[in-house]
Amino acid sequence: MRRQVCWTERGDDGVNVDIRVTVHVSRIQWQFLRADQERWDYDTPPTEAQWDALEQRLRNRYQRGQIGLTKELEWIRRARQQA
Repeated sequence: MRRQVCWTERGDDGVNVDIRVTVHVSRIQWQFLRADQERWDYDTPPTEAQWDALEQRLRNRYQRGQIGLTKELEWIRRARQQA
């Protein structure tokens, strides 16, 4: 099942960055869109804080009953170790 997690954070330079992460069959795709750009960036590696935020958001969804805690967290942890 494809799952998408999105949030916005403010970058070090004060510009908002939309972050979209798609998790699908052990494949994790990070996308970043700065408020001052028109196209999504697929090449920037996520920071440790962004990995933490992704894991926390998935845990929050599980606790609210929106998703069943499947192998997604395991996939994320494995991809994080490889990055």
